[in-house]
Amino acid sequence: MEYREKLKDKKRIVVKIGSSSLTHPETGSTNLVKLEKLVRALTDLKNQGKEVVLVSSGAIAVGRKKLGLKKQDATISEKQACAAVGQAQLMMMYQKLFAEYNQVAAQILMTKNTMVNSISNKNAKNTFEELLKLGVIPIVNENDTVSTYELQFGDNDRLSAIVAALIKADLLILLSDIDGLFTDDPNTNPTAKFIDVVENIDEKLVHMGKSSSSSDVGTGGMSAKIAAATIATSAGADMVISNGNDIENISKIINGDDIGTLFIANKADDFELVDYLEN
Repeated sequence: MEYREKLKDKKRIVVKIGSSSLTHPETGSTNLVKLEKLVRALTDLKNQGKEVVLVSSGAIAVGRKKLGLKKQDATISEKQACAAVGQAQLMMMYQKLFAEYNQVAAQILMTKNTMVNSISNKNAKNTFEELLKLGVIPIVNENDTVSTYELQFGDNDRLSAIVAALIKADLLILLSDIDGLFTDDPNTNPTAKFIDVVENIDEKLVHMGKSSSSSDVGTGGMSAKIAAATIATSAGADMVISNGNDIENISKIINGDDIGTLFIANKADDFELVDYLEN
């Protein structure tokens, strides 16, 4: 399909990976094989001359495992403690793995206030631009250690779309625990049909986007992904939802293969990122 072929030409790519794609479901420990495959795939994109930004969940999950805490009934302060421990450990693993492929990774922690405040918004954009110009791979996460709002209501699907809009990326790839968008939850409805391409996000699609995530680790269900697609496509970026269980899907998407659900960019003439930060 012509839409898929155009993905080969994308130059600035944001990849988001969820907690469930980075951990072993049996133990909650980090899946190091998958983490290394992710680093290798992103490095390969860099080697093709593309600019890459990674939005990575997993800090709270890593910290929770390190501290021996259970998810059930965790308090906000416990989650913040997990984030503080886990974010450092997660970045240590990323730094080490990227260094093996001669890449430099940088950490960027953001909150909603980073984007709402015009000065910090501009500074964040300038930081991204400078890092990308220097050939660095920024690794982004919400600053869960200090931001209770994101812990209670936020998700990295939305954050990745906001980052894509901020830096004017032309492609956003969401790696999750599902193959893409279905007409209904495929876990409970065997007749649910897979949707290959979405050219326009209408009210029917938004209503369809009830949570389809089977994960007990991450926060973003299908409704969050459609909300992310609304932001990304309105900002002028294509977006693909794909299964993070197979990291090779990244290269398949870039090669134009029929993988995941593709949302076609539909840039709004009056697009203002701040309009998408209020809710």
